Amino acid sequence: MKRILLFSVGVIALVLLIIVLVRYYYVFGEGVKSGELNYLVKKGYVFKTYEGKLIQAGIRSRTAGSIQSYEFEFSVVNSNIAMQLMNNAGKEFDLHYKEYFGKIWWRGNTVYVVDSILAMREIRR
Repeated sequence: MKRILLFSVGVIALVLLIIVLVRYYYVFGEGVKSGELNYLVKKGYVFKTYEGKLIQAGIRSRTAGSIQSYEFEFSVVNSNIAMQLMNNAGKEFDLHYKEYFGKIWWRGNTVYVVDSILAMREIRR
């Protein structure tokens, strides 16, 4: 009886561990987003994280004659990447990101985490 109980507790603990690892550490998707960096801030009460927003120009819109913009909200873990983004706010970037199923307090407020800057350009107007 004690053996079955110990085995059951072990299996439940293993299943819970797998669920947590998949939910918070498994990379669900990754890609590149391009657009104008609107802002990047460091904020938080206990865990200070870098949070930013990239504005992507849109062509399609629900109303005729207007252009819709798309916003990409993201987090940055690497402070070197965050500083490079902060020092060049307002420029156009190509950002590589990873998407997770869930967010973690110390990783950021979004499920999208930027891990590298692929290109940086002045905005053409």
